Amino acid sequence: MKKTFIKVVAMTAVAISLSGCVGSMAVTGKLMQFNVEVVDNRYARAGVNFLLSPVYAITTAADYIVFNSLEFWTGKNPINGSPHIFDSKTETMLNINDDLDDSLKTAPVGPITLQRTYETGQFQQIDENTIQMDITYSNGDKATLLGLKNDNQVSYFIDGVLVAETTIEQLQELAASKA
Repeated sequence: MKKTFIKVVAMTAVAISLSGCVGSMAVTGKLMQFNVEVVDNRYARAGVNFLLSPVYAITTAADYIVFNSLEFWTGKNPINGSPHIFDSKTETMLNINDDLDDSLKTAPVGPITLQRTYETGQFQQIDENTIQMDITYSNGDKATLLGLKNDNQVSYFIDGVLVAETTIEQLQELAASKA
């Protein structure tokens, strides 16, 4: 029974990882961007590329095994947010989508990234132990961040959900390190 379970897990892992071979190669793309931005001379860039070849091997493996697989199963790359190449609209030689169930036409898992950036935030002190920040994201979503002080502990809530806790001492240490 144990051998059968191990075989099933191994085959599932191989199937999932093989689905990721094609993708936007976002990690390798970030490394390539770094490679090009290091120096402005093409020969020096080639030298940097040669020196980074072991790193390229690691980023390529990370892309193939992890990030391209996530991109395939979620429909978006978690690093750059680009859609999977298999979802591209193009002229095809064989059209089968019209004959398939809708569940087989899109990625089965929703994107795991939250591609929102903070646009504006406005603080207001509610009372001596409560501070509130109304946040607006670039996509129009809104959220409320609430900080509640209780003795030496501060709890942070986003839209009523506890997301973090800290102490006054930790906040003072952070403020001192930033000064």
